[in-house]
Amino acid sequence: MSKYRFILLYVVLGSMCISCNNWLDVRPETEQKEKDQFSSYRGFCAALTGCYMAMGHEDAYGQKLTMSHIESLASLWYIEGNSNGNQSADYYLQTHDYEQDPARKAIQLIYSKLFNIIVQANKIIAHAEANGDAFPDEATRSVILGEAYAIRAYCQLDVLRLFGEVPNGKGEKVSLPYSEVTAFNERAVRYDFASYGKKLLADLEKAESLLKDNDPVFSYTFEGLNNPANIDLEDQYMGYRQSRLNYWAVKALQARVYLYLGQKTQAYAAAKAVIDATDADGKPVMDLSGEEDRTGGYNGCPNECLFYLSKYNVKTVAKILIGGADVDARPGDLFTKLDRLNQLFPENKDSDVRYTAGWNKNLKSYGKAGFAAIKKYYYPDDKKGDELKVAYQIIPMLRMAEMYLIAIETTTDVEEANRLYNDYLLRGCGVALIEDAFSAQTNRQDVLMPEYRREFFAEGQIFYAYKRFHASSMLWCNEPITEEDYVLWSCVNTEFNP
Repeated sequence: MSKYRFILLYVVLGSMCISCNNWLDVRPETEQKEKDQFSSYRGFCAALTGCYMAMGHEDAYGQKLTMSHIESLASLWYIEGNSNGNQSADYYLQTHDYEQDPARKAIQLIYSKLFNIIVQANKIIAHAEANGDAFPDEATRSVILGEAYAIRAYCQLDVLRLFGEVPNGKGEKVSLPYSEVTAFNERAVRYDFASYGKKLLADLEKAESLLKDNDPVFSYTFEGLNNPANIDLEDQYMGYRQSRLNYWAVKALQARVYLYLGQKTQAYAAAKAVIDATDADGKPVMDLSGEEDRTGGYNGCPNECLFYLSKYNVKTVAKILIGGADVDARPGDLFTKLDRLNQLFPENKDSDVRYTAGWNKNLKSYGKAGFAAIKKYYYPDDKKGDELKVAYQIIPMLRMAEMYLIAIETTTDVEEANRLYNDYLLRGCGVALIEDAFSAQTNRQDVLMPEYRREFFAEGQIFYAYKRFHASSMLWCNEPITEEDYVLWSCVNTEFNP
């Protein structure tokens, strides 16, 4: 798959920016304005693009749910307190002190943005189902609808993972809103954990059925769709499927949801469906590319992303992570210590590209050495040409690495678990195992939790893995973790209205 042919995406998105931004930032004052928005196919395209842009906002997956606050909840960053008591939201989230205003306000912003995106997706769903005449054909309507259902499910899952109870836990039970409303002032119906899970799966089943055979991924390869002009794709908006919730991304999201709900058989089936899938050329739909990508400096692994968000200013947003600049860390920057990094990679340092290529180990803090910064969203300024840079300007949302880890955890065949793990390490990380990692007696969680930390650092998945595993401690967290620490509903279960 080409690493560099993403540039035309920005031409398409750019042509819609004005209408998208107006639609997202200004709530419709009349029903007529909304009706006009959805009177044409291009209006639906602008609205859907607006949803993806909103997902890339810093209050959502553009930073807080990938790089900063969500990773602070998992105690990944080295954050020291200061003597004047003026602590940051990340400090309080790291210490799981949700009563402090900075933490509460930070979580409320996330909650608000998630439901903002969900309501926008709900508008698309409602109008697309009611106004089929706006679309050039039924297949096109199905793709737009399928993506909108998938966007809603993606965000609602993280509402559950962030604010809901611990799966199969013994602590507080929480009913959460699953929004199917189309107005910001309408209250969504709340559901208990089991019913909420059914709503998630129903949305994904709907998305899958709509995208099945209608998504261009069934007629073209991802590589071809990243260059729609070269494959004579009549509707250019149907290109660039990696930056959208395509059919295979929906299957991957199903695997994630099933695993979180504790339905391991279904999680395995969905993950294996993605791993074993072939494209129009009879080749794997997507393959592990971590070793190759990272060696080439693409630490976001664009060539194994089943779904990523395109974000042109990602390097600017990620300045808080510092990246590859050998400089002093500033107050508010997020980084770690070299001794912690060595704990993260106790073995295979010389061969694991996540360690050798993924971290800047020359960082200083107040002039003192011994610190490290992740380079996941960093690229050198001397890279020439927009086409080259676009491959760096992504936020990974669903990757093949996760499908392998899910399949490894959920397969009942120990030999298959070892085969998948060996493959994952070799092609994803450059590590060749001398002997099998698993036996029938192995607790796979003990092997996989460290892999989640190494693999998805600064991608926003580690706190949820801790929560799903019922972890009573976190690496680099000095205090025991209780079930209450995993449930952030108290931050928004007030008079706060998103």
